[in-house]
Amino acid sequence: MPLVNGKAVLEFARQNRFAVGSFNADNMEVLQAIIETAKEERAPVILQIGQKSIGYAGLAMIAGMVKIAAAQVDVPVVLHLDHGAGLEQNLACLRAGFTSLMYDGSRLPYEENVTQTAKIVEIAHIVGVPLEAELGQVLQVGASSEQVAAAMTDPDRALDFVKRTGCDSLAVAVGSIHQMRGREADLDIPRIKAIYERVRIPLVLHGASGVKHECLAEAIENGVTKINVATYIKDGFVSHLRKVMAEKPDEVDVRVLFGPAREAAKERVREKMRVFGASNRISSSGTLISPATQY
Repeated sequence: MPLVNGKAVLEFARQNRFAVGSFNADNMEVLQAIIETAKEERAPVILQIGQKSIGYAGLAMIAGMVKIAAAQVDVPVVLHLDHGAGLEQNLACLRAGFTSLMYDGSRLPYEENVTQTAKIVEIAHIVGVPLEAELGQVLQVGASSEQVAAAMTDPDRALDFVKRTGCDSLAVAVGSIHQMRGREADLDIPRIKAIYERVRIPLVLHGASGVKHECLAEAIENGVTKINVATYIKDGFVSHLRKVMAEKPDEVDVRVLFGPAREAAKERVREKMRVFGASNRISSSGTLISPATQY
């Protein structure tokens, strides 16, 4: 089916207490793995594209690939900009047909983040596209526990931020860390609950590859509606690719090498969709249903 608007998907998930997986698609095989698994799991899915992927493949190429893949399945697919750097990047993605945007002004002074976010929200809303903003900072692997704690989102400031910007969803810093390969991170659930009680819009968790599954379940119960996963999927793909290359050192056909790696990525996507409660949320006709059909 054609790409769907991200706001409707997240609002449905928020009301029905599950989270939509938002997975980074860095090449064709990972993109196929995500879309195929969404179809098999009957799950809505968000394909998110970051700055590095746009620089690597080109915006038109990668957006075109997502649109083609989405058209081949009967589940809702959202095309989302991950960590958009500014107005120009968001406008380019609007022109390219993205159905969800993000502006990440989290490293700016607070008032500047508010001003810039509100400006991009206003433009996105003219054409009915939602915008995700970020408050607090989700740090990179290697940050100390003290640094992570200091960068967390303040619930009261989150309320002021949402009121003044009009953003549709809010990425919050609550204990997750980007690029973690082990599943070791705990989340500050009381902070998530406090933020959600104030803002009442979908909360977004970045850096979820390294978060314990039990923490993800609690986060979803307390307002997290979109969960970003990148490193865990890439690690599964590349680990299996290395295995196949070691077993077949003379093979030069990339289809032979990449095919099994794509299957490995699918199983990691499937695992996360089920943890998020997103599986079996789509009817045979492609519409969102609640409650989910049980296995």
